[in-house]
Amino acid sequence: MANRMTINYEKKPCYDIVFARDFDLLLDELQVFEIAGRRVAVICDTNTEKLFGEQIQNILTGNCKKVILHAFPAGEANKTLDTVKEIYKRLIEEKFDRKDILLALGGGVVGDITGYTAATYLRGVDFIQIPTTLIAQSDSSIGGKTGVDFDGYKNMVGAFYMPKLVYMNVGALKELDDRQFYAGFAEVMKHGLIKDGAFYEWLLENMYEIHERDLGTLEEMVIRSCSVKKLVVEKDPTEKSDRALLNFGHTIGHAIEKAKNFEMMHGECIALGMVAAAYISWKHECLSMDEYYEVRDMFVPFNLPISIDDIDPEEILALTKSDKKMDAGQIKFILLKKVGKAFIDRTVTDEEILSAVKEIYFSDEDMRE
Repeated sequence: MANRMTINYEKKPCYDIVFARDFDLLLDELQVFEIAGRRVAVICDTNTEKLFGEQIQNILTGNCKKVILHAFPAGEANKTLDTVKEIYKRLIEEKFDRKDILLALGGGVVGDITGYTAATYLRGVDFIQIPTTLIAQSDSSIGGKTGVDFDGYKNMVGAFYMPKLVYMNVGALKELDDRQFYAGFAEVMKHGLIKDGAFYEWLLENMYEIHERDLGTLEEMVIRSCSVKKLVVEKDPTEKSDRALLNFGHTIGHAIEKAKNFEMMHGECIALGMVAAAYISWKHECLSMDEYYEVRDMFVPFNLPISIDDIDPEEILALTKSDKKMDAGQIKFILLKKVGKAFIDRTVTDEEILSAVKEIYFSDEDMRE
């Protein structure tokens, strides 16, 4: 028996999250949507295709009107309108109509692209999230945010569009390489830092089991992380207010991601952004110096960076100005009052952002010293 969680939209049940340890229950969940009479497109990237593509196709074959698998090249660099265009073309060629359904099989990039395609193809078709990475299971598959990057600027084109179901096979996390796993862990830590101090402490106490990828621990971790996301997105589904708290670390993190031409993983950049945001929180006298250093140093045992070289702090500052979270020319910066309590601040200055970026910048001069 799988664990379930219902996500509400406008105070009404909208979709369920199913937490499982394999794909054994997936067909039963899909049959609720009467897939026998529907075409199903499995959208994935080339990495996920190798890991799970054949397995998902085998589950669907003979149980729906038609199943196709469409894989695009893996990587954030392919989260573009050109990739969406190729999916449109395939769906048209395969004669998909409004009654048919898309399955997003993969990580955050796959989920965002598939969701945006579903929102815009024939003005909207059903889609289901099957997240297979930690960053997707703990964060991006929940809440209905979809979209693509535009000329390297993160998520500048998108829509709020809710899935019909999110099916999480926590066992899939064992297939991730270490770098991808820990990059996803950054978003898990974020949820503890912004909303649930007890969960943050639980993560530290269960560090060994997380490193070992104990399935029971991973399942509890993902469920608790999703509980934080559920709390935030149900209160503010379209990011008019408190949902912005989920952007903790993202303003500077996204700027680093673009400056590094997406050579670093999203979670690694967000970890650096969270360190910078915690630093500003200290300088605003919200966190004590000891609290700042504790937050910063806790990224290290989870193999996440707390400093970076080969960036230009002035460029990072300039890139924050093109962030989609700008509000009337002012950045809505997310700061911490304490571990487990974040707030929106509109007073952070350019000088403070630059100082924070310099705090995480490890220059050649530093190495020579």
